[in-house]
Amino acid sequence: MRVLVTGSAGLIGSEAVEFFDGLGFPVTGVDNNMRADFFGPGGDTTSNLARLAAKCPRYTHHDLDIRDRAAVDSLIASVRPELVVHMAAQPSHDLAASRPFDDFDVNAGGTLALLEACRRHTPDAIFVAMSTNKVYGDNPNRLPLVELDTRYDYSVNVDDPAADVVGLTSEGVTEELSIDGCLHSLFGASKVAADVMVQEYGRYFGMRTGVFRGGCLTGPHHAGVELHGFLSYLVAQAVVGGPYTMIGYKGKQVRDQIHSADVVSAIWAFAQDPRPGEAYNLGGGRANAASNLECVELIAARCGSRPELSYRDDARIGDHICYYTDMSKFRSHYPAWTVERSLDQIVDEMVDAALAAQRT
Repeated sequence: MRVLVTGSAGLIGSEAVEFFDGLGFPVTGVDNNMRADFFGPGGDTTSNLARLAAKCPRYTHHDLDIRDRAAVDSLIASVRPELVVHMAAQPSHDLAASRPFDDFDVNAGGTLALLEACRRHTPDAIFVAMSTNKVYGDNPNRLPLVELDTRYDYSVNVDDPAADVVGLTSEGVTEELSIDGCLHSLFGASKVAADVMVQEYGRYFGMRTGVFRGGCLTGPHHAGVELHGFLSYLVAQAVVGGPYTMIGYKGKQVRDQIHSADVVSAIWAFAQDPRPGEAYNLGGGRANAASNLECVELIAARCGSRPELSYRDDARIGDHICYYTDMSKFRSHYPAWTVERSLDQIVDEMVDAALAAQRT
């Protein structure tokens, strides 16, 4: 199977390259390290690219901007991939507000360029794209919540038929939650456009497309920065005792973490039996959910140090107070798939990687 991965030097992209190279597939990668342009040296993915060059003999790299429609079309026509794993994105709320054209052109325009090139040249290809839970805007904040000592959580017995909370179960947020009538941030809006376009190429054109609405995707190869990749950045700051600012909600905002390898295994499960036009939530679920405060303590217990903490009360516009993922829909379609790495295991891997980086 010929595989094309966009964002191939990023967290999920590089994990996908290693996985598919390991299966013996020729893998073409697209990444122009725009993350370094977005976030500065901390976002640079050069080390991931070097890792792929050393470990993946079937990998071919292209320094290509997915906003360049002609270049994208030419590459798809040449490679004719049978599987496209589209991970390239502008991933930051805050950056989208200051660079709205870059945000929309990468997230929405780049996705459309890839979809249309595939429709022209390889319409039978499987096309998997990474979306985000931010397509739900701030609708998760309208779900019933309770404030506890170290976190927010959902406050009703959603398994009680009388509760009637659309989009929420005891396991978390479902795909039934509306993406309309809410505040998204410009980043969320650009990802909505891409998300719906991927679905539409499946439903309207019959292409084998699927979209994953990711929560906090993480792992030891994440180039986390203050504006994106919270757990990776928190680990890095804890290891060196550097500054870390908790922003809003008293540090009690909750996210579920999923390891990059578990993300790629979900992509592969879909690719082996694609359901055209489907959208799935993707996250570590309730078991891998923790608040910002709880993550600080979890990391400190493992590395023996903590960041220099400060707090800012002005929460990011549209930021989720509590979000963890109900994976029931995906598991019902792909029952063999499961989350393999617990939050404790994820943190252990990330702390070990950060400590190793300190020694080099």
